[in-house]
Amino acid sequence: MHQQTFAEVSFEQYRKPTRREQFLNEMNHVVPWAELVTVIEPVYPKADGPGRPPVGIERMLRLHCLQQWFNLSDPAVEEALYDSRAMRQFVGIDLGREPVPDETTICKFRHLLEAHQLGQRLFAQIGTYLAAQGLKVSRGTIVDATIISAPSSTKNRTKERDPEMHQTKKGKQWYFGMKAHIGVDSQTKVIHSVTATAANVHDSQVLPKLLHGAETRVWGDAAYSGQRGVIRQHAPNAKSFIQTKAHRHRPLSEEALARNRTKSKVRAKVEHAFLVIKRIFGWAKVRYRGLAKNTHWLQISCGLANLYVVRRRLLAGT
Repeated sequence: MHQQTFAEVSFEQYRKPTRREQFLNEMNHVVPWAELVTVIEPVYPKADGPGRPPVGIERMLRLHCLQQWFNLSDPAVEEALYDSRAMRQFVGIDLGREPVPDETTICKFRHLLEAHQLGQRLFAQIGTYLAAQGLKVSRGTIVDATIISAPSSTKNRTKERDPEMHQTKKGKQWYFGMKAHIGVDSQTKVIHSVTATAANVHDSQVLPKLLHGAETRVWGDAAYSGQRGVIRQHAPNAKSFIQTKAHRHRPLSEEALARNRTKSKVRAKVEHAFLVIKRIFGWAKVRYRGLAKNTHWLQISCGLANLYVVRRRLLAGT
């Protein structure tokens, strides 16, 4: 077995961590592994009989998080673990003693989470953990939606596009895919509500699902204009800070534009959550067919995005 020389030990000791290593180290300390394992444990296969025991729950969960953070498919994450020492250390794999879980095992774990609809429960568990750390949901909610693109080509096995995805027009551009709708706390920027629809569903139609009911203020862009009655019904004490919408033959006055700019200073916080999910985690395109699988992926992604957004506060607390 190769023994490290003094020079190699010194290099490892003083080498500056890469961005990937720093990211994984931070997330390793902020993800509540024990709490999330308790959500999965009741449905996870037990080691019965003389056969090979199943891979540990936390190890598979860590592997699934890698898929979320680096937008990796089942075979891609298996290959990445063989290539990246930082990822192997994060998951806890020593190639000298054991192989990396194969893509079939990885796929079965993901299907297990989907079959028992654990995405929403894992998202809620992370929210409970953050509340226990002092990051409680306040009285202000920012609502917004973003389009997650899907392949529009029919050059596939079934010769058709995903029937659960639809197209919509935004500005002068047509998009095909789904919409991710979120409700974000106006103080902590933590996502407290999430749902998904086809892209042709208007943002305002899912507004009730994005409110927790105890709001005193609700922010949103002009797509939610005209929803004061809906806000009053589902959050009786909330004031609407939805941006005013301009019309083709009735432009906004300077006063209305100034009010919109003031509202935007708070409303813009929701874009940070989309930045994490679509740019940092790389989930700008759907990975699977159908809304159910992609909604499950979105729910876990939103939970992990919350941990990423407040990671510095959590690390400072530990």
